[in-house]
Amino acid sequence: MRTYLRSMFSNAFSTKTIGSLVGTIALAAVMSPVMPTVQHQGNEVSVTMAMPSAVAGPKSEMARLKKGKQRWIEVNLTTQRLIAWEGKNWVDARVISSGKRSTPTLTGVFAIQTKYRSTTMSGEGYSMPDVPHAMFYDGGYAIHGAYWHNSFGTPVSRGCVNMSESGAQWLYGWAKVGTPIVIHY
Repeated sequence: MRTYLRSMFSNAFSTKTIGSLVGTIALAAVMSPVMPTVQHQGNEVSVTMAMPSAVAGPKSEMARLKKGKQRWIEVNLTTQRLIAWEGKNWVDARVISSGKRSTPTLTGVFAIQTKYRSTTMSGEGYSMPDVPHAMFYDGGYAIHGAYWHNSFGTPVSRGCVNMSESGAQWLYGWAKVGTPIVIHY
């Protein structure tokens, strides 16, 4: 594939650009179960890849989850709301506080990896003991209760999804490790 792409691009791009483009396409082919489609017409080259539904994004994952009966969590960063779902049935909704502009909450499709009834959370410039009902979904990012502020409905966190202590306690009891979380704007 590399030789074919190098010869196909040689008239239109510099060697450095060709190498970078070929490397990107090769990486995409290795990282995805779908082969890229390369189209070449004159000096124009287009590379397209069909994305599997699990990787396609939050909106398609929400549509998929609504077709089943599984419990899942939606976090809407625009409305600052967390909604607990069972398939297409709304179970509960809570006001949250997501990450502020300088420390935004990640968007995407995640799953609860670990749960702690109480934990210490720390990072650059902060250490917060006894954070209640923390459910980690991506490294240090979690949905958890926040006893140190009452600014729910406003992005003020360092990237986590903050909830009232009672809301976090309810969600902690409802969700299990593995529960999908879809975070979007």
